[in-house]
Amino acid sequence: MYGTVALAAAGLCRDAAAQAADAASRARPEPGDRLVIAGAEDDRRPITQDDLTVGGPQLLAWAMQPGTGTVRSASRLNQVLLIRLDPKDLDPATLQRSANGIVAYSAVCTHQQCPVTEWKQEKAALHCACHGSEFDARNGAKVVGGPAPRPLAALPVRLEDGVVVVGGRFLGRVGAPQAG
Repeated sequence: MYGTVALAAAGLCRDAAAQAADAASRARPEPGDRLVIAGAEDDRRPITQDDLTVGGPQLLAWAMQPGTGTVRSASRLNQVLLIRLDPKDLDPATLQRSANGIVAYSAVCTHQQCPVTEWKQEKAALHCACHGSEFDARNGAKVVGGPAPRPLAALPVRLEDGVVVVGGRFLGRVGAPQAG
């Protein structure tokens, strides 16, 4: 009987641990999370400032809890765009939440939640290929073209020994408004 109780308790502990890990992988990026390259499941190496070239292109990333190594990739709303620009080209608010010219935004378009995956260097604009929305990476991802109704949510970042770290929660709503 005690063996059965112990096995049941062990199973409940495993289930609770799995639920906690799932919740952590769905949770939005948190201050202190490291950023890792999206799509590189075998490479959980944190992104450094040297991984980003001044002037683009952008890099798609996920946040990763530093203690557990849990990557917050269970919700596509957590995908982040990182791009490194010349700090002198950033507006004051964007500069304040950047790190050595590195800025981070939600990779989810505010029009219909398509992925924002293209960089238009000549315009310094992040581009959504679905419907043509463009966002000015130097000025808080302000909409400069297309049907998107508002800027991409910004994610403050900082550098710790050259590693790009989440400095705060998303500023602004991630994704498109829900249909009512």
